[in-house]
This record gives sequence, structure tokens and C-alpha cells, in this order.
Amino acid sequence: MFSSLKEQPADKILQLMQLFKEDPRDTKIDLGVGVYKNAEGVTPVMRAVKAAEKRIWEEQTTKSYVGLPGDPEFGDAMVSLVLGDSVDRGQVAAAATPGGTGAVRQAFELIRMANPDARVFVSNPTWPNHVSILKYLGMPMVEYRYFDNETGGVDFDGMMADLEGVKKGDIVLLHGCCHNPTGANLNITEWQAVVDLLNRTGAIPMIDIAYQGFGDGLEEDAAATRLVASSVPETLIAASCSKNFGVYRERTGILMAVSQDAGLNKLTQGSLNYLNRQNYSFPPDHGARVVSTILHDPQLRADWAAELEDVRLSMLGLREQLAGELQRLSGSDRFAFLAQHRGMFSRLGTSPEMVERLRAEHAIYMVGDSRMNIAGLNKTTVPILAKAIIDVGI
Repeated sequence: MFSSLKEQPADKILQLMQLFKEDPRDTKIDLGVGVYKNAEGVTPVMRAVKAAEKRIWEEQTTKSYVGLPGDPEFGDAMVSLVLGDSVDRGQVAAAATPGGTGAVRQAFELIRMANPDARVFVSNPTWPNHVSILKYLGMPMVEYRYFDNETGGVDFDGMMADLEGVKKGDIVLLHGCCHNPTGANLNITEWQAVVDLLNRTGAIPMIDIAYQGFGDGLEEDAAATRLVASSVPETLIAASCSKNFGVYRERTGILMAVSQDAGLNKLTQGSLNYLNRQNYSFPPDHGARVVSTILHDPQLRADWAAELEDVRLSMLGLREQLAGELQRLSGSDRFAFLAQHRGMFSRLGTSPEMVERLRAEHAIYMVGDSRMNIAGLNKTTVPILAKAIIDVGI
């Protein structure tokens, strides 16, 4: 049986990590892997997370299974964090998942179960795993224009023109904030235009929100998701705690299904429970319990929010430093878009050949589509990156 298996394509980011590891140059800079790093190059455990884990260790009396949708307190806390008071809790079915990736996978499974003919419209570019999972599941997929390489912003006219092709029951996959891999986001006026299109066509939004708090702030980053969820008949939301709580390896995520018809909640919740049962039975709990402990404790929540704000401001500072250094070296403001992007990532909008030159000539590692992890920089390495970008002629 095993001999009939086919070789699977290698993950480009994992390949990049291996190349970086093997590079003997002391000056090498890793801008590929998508994790937050502080100025010392460490992905730290947040203070509130350590305090919550200590409390759980001291107080927890069992490691028995949680329910199929996970701990209800986690569900309530995450629905409140993401959606605030934009919708009633009774309109939201929710199930804990192994990370944001698990939430995305379960959302696609739910779509396929409800409407096997639904097409999923994805931005070009999008997070590569969106496309990989859709292809693996054999679900029809359509790309819509999103990033403008010339301006470094959103090609909104192209996006809307392409979304005119959606039909009732199709899915439009959107990034709630901090678009991955580009860092370019819609403004609230553009989000309203998307909502109007969804309501006019009958297409259903699916929002992947993996970086709440990394862009303009916890509330600000949730504004678009809240607008959509409160304005259209049905919305799917895949949320991750990996980045904003720093619990990457705990695989903590949640899938929410919002319906303006609260009468559908029981049916939808049962379907989410069923899908969890088929895929992994009961979801992992440790990370979810850490998150719910923090969000339900005013002191821990305040400390977490303060540390998250420090992280956000650090990345904004690096963006502004990089844009300023590039302006100084190039004598132009053509890289000003880097300061306008939000989240961990930015896309330079250059060719794979230029990216390869950055690696070969300057030991700077970024994904071939020119996505770079801003959090992989520090104040010392920003000038090095800026000079390399100018030297290779980007």
C-alpha cells in the first residue's frame, strides 16, 4: 500500500527554514517563518499566559475530556472578544478547534456538508494553506484580485469586479485584519461595499481572523468582522489565539457560525459538534483554558492587553523605521506602503528572482512571493535589510 503513495510537494516555508538553518553566515536574517519574535529573536511566553498556567496547575482537578465543542467558557470568551456586542450570543454557534488552521478546515468541511456545489472565492494572494486545504478537499475555488504590486495596497476595484461573479450560496473568504501575506487591508468604507455586495448576491462570508490585536488594536481589528457578522444573514469566522496570546504550540482556535436567524443555532451547533467528533473527537483544552482564564480575569486580561499593545507598537515602529530608511536610501517614497501595512507581514511586490538575490547575496530569507515577517526584524537589522533591498535593485 505505502508504495502507491505519491510524493507530496514540499512546504516552501519549511524549506526556507531549513535553508536558513544550514546557512553559515553570521549576518543571516530570517523573515520567513510566521511567528512573532522580540528584539532578542525570541518568541516569548506572555506574562498573563504564565500566570494563567500557574493558576491552572494549582487549581485544576481533572484532565477528563471537555465537551465536543470545547469548554463553554472558552467559547463565550472568544465570541465576546471577536464579536463584542455586534450580535447576540444566541445567534452564534461555536466549537473549539486545534488552532486557527483547524477552524479553517472545519469551516470548509461545514460548507461542503451544507452545499457541495459552493465555490470558495479566495484573495490572490492568500495564506497558502487556504488553497492547499481546498484543493485537498476537492472544493471548487475561484481567485479574486487583491494586492496591487505597484502601489503596495489593495486593488479594490479589481477585487470588486471579480466578486461580481459570485452566486447565491458561494463563499467569499476574507481576512478580518492584517491580511496574510500582504499586510494590506480594506478600510471600513470598502468593507461596507463588500457587505452590500454579499447581501445583493446572496454569497456567504467566511472570515479568517488570526491576528486580532496585531494591527490597529483589539477593538479596531475586530471592527470589520463585527460589521460583516451583524449585517449579512450568515457568517463563518475562523479565529486563532496563536499570535495574540502567543500560544502557538498549544493549537488554540475556534470556529464560529453566526446566523441572524437564532432558530438555526441549535442545528448549526449540532453540525459543528458532529464535525469535531469525526475529525478529532474532543478538542484540546490546555490553550483554550489559558485563554479563557485570562479573558475572564480582569487583572490578567489587562496585563495581557498591555503586553499585546507593546507587541503591536513594536511592529509598527519597525515598519516606520524600515519605510524611513528606504526613503533615505532611495530618495523616494515608493516604499511608504510598508508603514501603512498592518500585522506581522508585508509583501514587497517584487519577483522571486529578486527574493533569491536577497538570500544569495545578503543572507536575507523571505518567502518567494516577497512576503516578509516584520517581527523577524529589530532596530539593528532594519538598516541591513533596507540597504540590501536597494542594492539588489528592488
